[in-house]
Amino acid sequence: MMRLTWFVLTLCAAVPSAFAVTYTLPPEGSRLVGNPIIITVPERNTLPLEAFAAQHGQGLSNLLEANPGVDPFLPKSGTRLVIPQQLILPDTVREGIVVNVAEMRLYYYPPGSNTVEVLPIGIGQAGRETPRNWVTAVERKQEGPTWSPTPNTRRAYAAEGKTLPAFVPAGPDNPMGLYAIYIGRLYAIHGTNSNFGIGLRVSQGCIRLRNNDIKYLFDNVPVGTRVQLIDRPVKVTTEPDGSRWVEVHEPLSRNRVEFESTRKVPLPISAAQRTQLINEGAGAELERRSGMPVKVGM
Repeated sequence: MMRLTWFVLTLCAAVPSAFAVTYTLPPEGSRLVGNPIIITVPERNTLPLEAFAAQHGQGLSNLLEANPGVDPFLPKSGTRLVIPQQLILPDTVREGIVVNVAEMRLYYYPPGSNTVEVLPIGIGQAGRETPRNWVTAVERKQEGPTWSPTPNTRRAYAAEGKTLPAFVPAGPDNPMGLYAIYIGRLYAIHGTNSNFGIGLRVSQGCIRLRNNDIKYLFDNVPVGTRVQLIDRPVKVTTEPDGSRWVEVHEPLSRNRVEFESTRKVPLPISAAQRTQLINEGAGAELERRSGMPVKVGM
């Protein structure tokens, strides 16, 4: 993870920004939406995996989960990539903004519509966590936000030999991008000055989106909108036809040791839930963690 983050920060060129993926809300009692699609990496490819993620409204982590073994630096020409556009909606109220930090996705339910907009996000790095299990609201919005790094942030950069100014004015060089939606007192949903980090833990705790995506939210989300942040790497649904589906994401590391380890982070589920899912045939997916819905039983 550390090597991958370094690569994206230093080598990834600007890639196209995609708008949110729009889903029609399923009928009452259903939470399964969309379908996966498959694309083929073109001949003489020179783009990193992040570019294909951006083209299809996904984060880098979403494509890495769905395509294990694919080279994130330079996918081989002819490689078939699964785009995970099927998903299970979070088991919570379908209102306002819902952020599931574990899957690095933001869900926006436009009022009066029968749709949900799903956008990939970047979140706080280890030690500078994006809040989890929190209900708040949009406090204000700002076009052309400024950025004043905290003393701790400046010290952290200095320890790496980097110098941060005490104040970064609004503009294209501001790491908060061109739009910011402030939630609570200390956090923001904002853009970026580079198309990297979507689907990675690289921010100072805020929620980062590609520029077209934050522009869409800025234009459509009113002040006062409910915002809920959750941390659910395992989503399970029983559909109206009786089918059972499970969607498992790699959970966020809980400390620096887990973050830097190559071992899988334990799934935060109870022993009873684990046993039930294994009995239903989902044991392989609990280990695989593809980030895509898998049908496990009827």
